[in-house]
Amino acid sequence: MSNSDDNTLAIEFLVEPFTEGSPGPHVNAAIEAFADASIEVDMGPFSTSASGPVDDVADAVAAMIRSSMATGATSIRIQVGAAPSDLDGIGSLQNALVDMVRAAERDTGTSAGDWDRAQKQAVVRTLHERGAFLLRGSVDDIAEIMGVSRITIYNYLNAIEG
Repeated sequence: MSNSDDNTLAIEFLVEPFTEGSPGPHVNAAIEAFADASIEVDMGPFSTSASGPVDDVADAVAAMIRSSMATGATSIRIQVGAAPSDLDGIGSLQNALVDMVRAAERDTGTSAGDWDRAQKQAVVRTLHERGAFLLRGSVDDIAEIMGVSRITIYNYLNAIEG
């Protein structure tokens, strides 16, 4: 393990389905599983993260899976690392959207703030194909990055799907 405390794990998880502002009983059950193990969680824009002693995290994960699935979860994505920085190295969900936008900037040769309408539409198509809009809150985040409204992003997505 790469951190100084060999008994600590970092975890990042995403419980689906997720509706921002109304996480549902299955997401609350996941959070409660960690609270019951006295592990604080941080609900980020794309996933929830926590860290704690190995045995406590392992027990909390088992409880999370049982309680979340029993209360309506359709899937749970989990990443575990020896330390929070180890999760970053394996493509954390917290950074996934930023990484996708950076890749789009490299592909277009232009920063997001300078994209014209056609580039924005092409980037939304690419992000859609890469699953970016499966991440909770991503429509709002992409709209902010591109300097457009969320309605504009939904219009681009409707044009792709239609």
